[in-house]
Amino acid sequence: MSQFWSHIVHDLTPYIPGEQPKTNNLIKLNTNENPYPPSAKAIEAIQGATDEALRLYPDPNSDVLKQSIANYYKLDVNQVFVGNGSDEVLAHIFQGLLKHDKPLLFPDISYSFYPVYCGLYGIDYKTVSLNEKFEIDIEDYNQDNGAIIFPNPNAPTGIGLALKNIEALLQNNPNSVVVIDEAYIDFGGESAVPLINTYPNLVVVQTVSKSRALAGLRVGFAMAHPDLIQGLIRIKDSFNSYPMDRLATFGAAAAIDDTTYFNHICQKVMRTRERLSVQLEQLGFEVLPSQANFVFAKHSTFNASQLAQALRDKNIIVRHFSAPRISDHLRISIGTDAEIAQLIKSLTSIISNT
Repeated sequence: MSQFWSHIVHDLTPYIPGEQPKTNNLIKLNTNENPYPPSAKAIEAIQGATDEALRLYPDPNSDVLKQSIANYYKLDVNQVFVGNGSDEVLAHIFQGLLKHDKPLLFPDISYSFYPVYCGLYGIDYKTVSLNEKFEIDIEDYNQDNGAIIFPNPNAPTGIGLALKNIEALLQNNPNSVVVIDEAYIDFGGESAVPLINTYPNLVVVQTVSKSRALAGLRVGFAMAHPDLIQGLIRIKDSFNSYPMDRLATFGAAAAIDDTTYFNHICQKVMRTRERLSVQLEQLGFEVLPSQANFVFAKHSTFNASQLAQALRDKNIIVRHFSAPRISDHLRISIGTDAEIAQLIKSLTSIISNT
């Protein structure tokens, strides 16, 4: 049937998501999901939304959710855009805000969906190399560009960029849209949201998938100057005018409102991450400093691909990337303390018996 594909489909190299195995009894540390359950208030809100009103179309503006986001981040509602996961929000951003005559810039080691969107929407892009420490150097972005995007903290490295550096980047690129993809910001990073009212070219993207433990709900959002938000709304209303279902709207709003639980599970993940980093170093790994809910680690002597397979043989799944510069690294999501203890026990056995 490929004879009926458009040339765009033929030329695409699709994004490959992390494995979602169907077997039981696995310790799943490969897709950066939160190891803890969602807020009980979010579950209650979802259950409360499953009533006869499901026969009706949902609010096309998702005002309840937008208001919760605006309240939490001290913004106006017209500075908030929502969508089905941050990937959909990013897709609208790429199409609506990042396609220009000059190339889009993003790191050479970063979220691998970015080049996929560029292929889908015909966006010219140029990758900017991370430095030798796998850090983003904002001076490297002082070059001709149509727009800039990168995750903060970066993925898959987990390394964060200080707010002062992001502000300097904005000051150096006043005529370019700058998108900061903050999927992991709540695990120790410094959000760029406070800069939105000062820099009309800034877009900050977040999600409830990670820090609010609602990956299964598919809710993401962007925050920016109202003019940029209106551009995204024009794209959304030309694509799907009712993107957010009732359950997602009310569940995500309740999760954002429940700041006590949110702070509690973020702190638990960060504490486990720091212990894991120390334990991995004791086993001979070099661990990059992470502000995310994962660590990126390279063993001094053992091959990363072989380690990943040896862990799989022990029913533990981690993520290995075969891309240049990072093929010797493993990305390990932060699990519960019990899961991480089993990971360390298994790694100790693998290393000592090989």
